[in-house]
Order: sequence, then structure tokens, then C-alpha cells
Amino acid sequence: MEIVDATVIVSSPGRNFVTLKITTDEGVTGLGDATLNGRELSVVSYLRDHVVPLLIGLDPHRIEDTWQSLYRGAYWRRGPVTMAAIAAVDVALWDIKAKVAGLPLYQLFGGASRDRVRTYGHANGRDIPELLDSVRARLAEGYRSVRVQTGVPGLETVYGVHAGTAIAPATADGVRVDARALPVVEDWDTGRYMRHLPRVLEAVRAEFGPDLPLLHDAHHRLTPQQAARLGREIERYDLFWLEDCTPAEDQSGLRLVRQHTTTPLAIGEVFNTVFDYQTLIDERLIDYVRSAVTHFGGVSPLRKLFDYAATRQIKSAIHGPEDISPVGMAAAIHLDLAIHNFGIQEYSGYTPLTHEVFRHAFTFDDGHLHPGEAPGIGVELDEELAAAHPYSPAYLPVNRLADGTVHDW
Repeated sequence: MEIVDATVIVSSPGRNFVTLKITTDEGVTGLGDATLNGRELSVVSYLRDHVVPLLIGLDPHRIEDTWQSLYRGAYWRRGPVTMAAIAAVDVALWDIKAKVAGLPLYQLFGGASRDRVRTYGHANGRDIPELLDSVRARLAEGYRSVRVQTGVPGLETVYGVHAGTAIAPATADGVRVDARALPVVEDWDTGRYMRHLPRVLEAVRAEFGPDLPLLHDAHHRLTPQQAARLGREIERYDLFWLEDCTPAEDQSGLRLVRQHTTTPLAIGEVFNTVFDYQTLIDERLIDYVRSAVTHFGGVSPLRKLFDYAATRQIKSAIHGPEDISPVGMAAAIHLDLAIHNFGIQEYSGYTPLTHEVFRHAFTFDDGHLHPGEAPGIGVELDEELAAAHPYSPAYLPVNRLADGTVHDW
């Protein structure tokens, strides 16, 4: 068997997705997700101009060798563009291998370690009453764990919440990322946020009690000292985790956070390789690793990362917002089901049109996902419908302080 074709497909059924389709001489096809939100076309070019020519004629079963060739052979290693492109190839090849075997992908990883995959959903509100309504909506949809984000008094537009706009239950972070000429500019004031968040968590606990697992995302906006102080302040609310409390490129900064709080910490959605995690894992500075299949080079390296994390009793928590396509989500669910140190899976749902374009075997029920039993990853792309919804330029927001200084988003 050999690869005879590799096609990059860009579509926007509500938001932009980049999909790689690999075809063998026996007619077996595999899909991989290469979506890099806000920088999609950079990965399209990397795949079409530099990777696809290297794939033709290769044995699709030699997944590890192909991965190492694409990673080491380019010389310029790592980075989100490179790793998203490699991820698409990796997942597409695993899809082919599992289809040839006639098995769902998780069976090739040693079979299921659990019966279903626990998830958490997103609850958002411009103020506390609206947030409480959003939590009720997520619970009504079946979620048993909820991430809570709310507006901050005195700020017009903050992460996850846009003032003056309705909060749609199935959109990533509470706001659609639609086509626009320039990025939305959000506001930030760390002092206001740190004073407000304990009041938010107090209200949610008062309304829903101590048993509901609550998560919160600081979205890289705090210094290590600020994150340490906040983590200690909110310990009494017993969070499932505090996510991305500080930009973790400076891995040593988490030492200060860890010294001052027992609040569980989750980090890694912007990481691309295991090297981003070495200090964090070796010194047990976090509790959950958050990288996505799509941005980490595929299931091959992510599975290795989870094995590494397991040696320090750290669990998985694969990044899964709406800008990870159903192809990337399906691959993640197969991995979730198979590994032993699974923690939780983020799942914010998709638009009905996205479900039509990416027909998938995975299911969501009672707050849990299951990848299904279809051979491969269990996703088929309706290419005709995808073509009817072409790429639309879009950006993620940027974040500025009151004096105009660009801050972390």
C-alpha cells in the first residue's frame, strides 16, 4: 500500500476548518485536522507547498517514521504551524491504519480503559445572574462539570463574554468568531478581575452547592505572583482546576504558584511539544496537561506526553473548543478512552452545519462522549457541502489594558 494523493480542504461551516485527506492506492482514505484558529492559511500553505509532495509514494503504515521525518527533516522544528501540519498527517495515517484493521482507533491503542469520556461545558455571562442562567443551561444539556466565565464590572469586553451580545450555548467561549476585517479588542484590568472572581465563585457555589465540579480559565493574564495570590484566595471554592493562570512559557514561574496554593492547575493548550512541559511535569507543578491533538503533532506524540505525565500522577485534559474540528475532536476522544491517566475532555459542541459537513460516529450523552465503533476515527467529510462554505477571513481577539498596552489574550 502507498499514498497516491493528499488534498488540503478548507471550509467554513460557521467557522474555518482545515482538513487533510490522504488517499492510498487501495482507495482507503484518512482525515486529519490542521486548523490553527486565526492563522489557518499559514498551515494550508505549509501542507500544500511543503508536506504533501513528501507524502506521495510513502507507506501509510509507517506512521512513526513519517512523523519523525516531517519533524526532524524540516530542520526548523516545533511551532504551531509546523505541528498542526504534522498533526493532520499523523491522524490521517492512524485513520487509515485503523480502517485497514477494521477497528475503531482506540482499539489500536490497547482498547478502552473506561466506558465513556467525561466532559465539561462552558458557562458564560455578562454578570453573575446571567452566568447562573448559563450554568443551568449547561446542566440541562447534560453536562456534569462546568467552566464558569463572567464579565468584570467596569470592563466592556473580556475573555468569553462580549457586553451587549447574547450568549449562545453551543459557541466556543460564548462568542462566535465570525468574519471581520480586524481583531476585536478586549479590555483588561487584573485588579478588577481578582476582586471580582471570588464573588463569582461564591455565587455559583451558593446556587449549585459543593458537588458541582467548577473550572475557571484565567487565560494567561496573571503574573506568577498574582496567580499564586488568586489561587490561594479561591481555595475555599474547591475548583476542579484553575486554567492557564500565567503564561507558562516561563515554566519556572509555576514554582511560585505551586508554593502558595493547593488549587489544581491546568496548563498547555498553546504548547506544541513535550519540551514545553518538561519542568512542569518533572517538578509536579501542574495537575492537568491541556494540549490538543491538532496543535501537538497528532495522537502519536500526545499519547507519549500522557505516558510521561502519568509518571508524576498528572492527568490528561485535551483542549477541545469549537475551533478544533470534529476530526481533531474524534481523535482526541479515541485517545481519551484508551489512556489510563485520563482526567476530563473539554467539549463545547458544534453548529448543526458543522455536524453535517463532518459526519461523525462520536456521540455526546449525559455529559459524556464516546468515539463510536466505526473503523478509523469515525469521521467522514462531505466535500461537496464543505466546498459550498469557503474560507472566510477571521481573527481571534487581542487584549489591551486601560492605557492601551497590549496584554496577553
